Amino acid sequence: MEATWPPLTPADNVLPFVALTGSAVRGTRVEADRIVIDQLELVDPGLAAWLAAQPLEERRSTLERALRIGLIALQGVGISVNVDVVKSEFERLVEQTAAANERAAAALEQVLRANFADGDGRLPRTMEAFLGDRGSLRTMVDELFDPSRRDSAIGRIGGMLESYFDGDASRLALLLDPTRSGSPLHDFRREIADGFRAVGDRLVALEAAATARATERSKSTAKGADFEDLLEAMLGDVARGAGDFLDRTGTETGSLMKSKKGDFVLTIDPARSRGAEVRIVVEAKDRPLSSRAIREELREAKENRGASVGVIVFTPAHAPTGVAPFNVVGGDVYCVIDPADPEAAVLEASVRLARILALAKLDQREVELDAAVVVAALTGIREQLEAIKTLKTQLTSIGNATKAVWAGLDTLRSGVLAKVAEAEMELRAAR
Repeated sequence: MEATWPPLTPADNVLPFVALTGSAVRGTRVEADRIVIDQLELVDPGLAAWLAAQPLEERRSTLERALRIGLIALQGVGISVNVDVVKSEFERLVEQTAAANERAAAALEQVLRANFADGDGRLPRTMEAFLGDRGSLRTMVDELFDPSRRDSAIGRIGGMLESYFDGDASRLALLLDPTRSGSPLHDFRREIADGFRAVGDRLVALEAAATARATERSKSTAKGADFEDLLEAMLGDVARGAGDFLDRTGTETGSLMKSKKGDFVLTIDPARSRGAEVRIVVEAKDRPLSSRAIREELREAKENRGASVGVIVFTPAHAPTGVAPFNVVGGDVYCVIDPADPEAAVLEASVRLARILALAKLDQREVELDAAVVVAALTGIREQLEAIKTLKTQLTSIGNATKAVWAGLDTLRSGVLAKVAEAEMELRAAR
């Protein structure tokens, strides 16, 4: 909004201003966005003196600002009047609303008291009639769960359970009775019985076949083949530990005409025999032989396989008296191995003794060999092997070995091999 004023001079004593009181306005018009005042006179000596004291170039902007502030103040007075009217109307409306709320609260209180008041309300009376001590729900529950009444739910459930589970005539007893024809367990029982009968027949047949095979095996060479298989595995371990070479020769013809004597041939490591080929023949016997037959068997086996020493291994049932667990007889080694409980230390000691004897025969010239040391070593070996046998018997009878017994077994096995090593050392010292 802009105001256009006529030019002023320092001599002008008439102040153009908005007429509030005691003023005359001539030629004033209001357009769309402005107010146009041609002539304005305001009679106020104090204001005239204040404006006269202002710089001449600021009087026009001061008058425009005064006019704008005056109009805005008048406008604010009108708004304040409107706010007072609204406030009074709002207060009257609040009073009417409070009265209406009081009337509604009184009506609601009457309705709530009529429906929910203690004793007289509709809801307490209804709840008492349905849930009280004499209410319809209590009566219905008593009738439904009365165990003394056959037509109650509990009575009907009890009767049904009795028919299914109570007594030998119940349905469950009839269903689970395996002796009653038509019950599920009757067929199951028959199937199980038939299955066990078939298994029993099968076991009887297997036992009879095993017995027959054992009988035939004891009468034929099959049992000997099993014993030879066991000895082959044990001799292989001994040979690998000493660097020797093992051959199974029981099915091969040797140097003699049509002779297959000598089940195994153990060739000593050439490093031990100074490059010479030294052999040990091993015979496995699980049948009884006379002393003369044993000597002839070993002699023919050594000749057939080109061996210098023979080792003959018996089963406990067919061993001659006095050779268990092993012994040196006529320059050959006799030992006893139980197929049911083979003792590897016995076979290893026997083979190592045979190796000592074979190496002793290698040198044809006279050597100083302390026979007493060798005999003492053999005696110590036999004693320790007998102690091992005694301990194993104790373990078998007790059935529950202790650590001390097992430690004793390990110590005795080590002692056996140590005694054999003493004999080998004596041989090396003599050579």
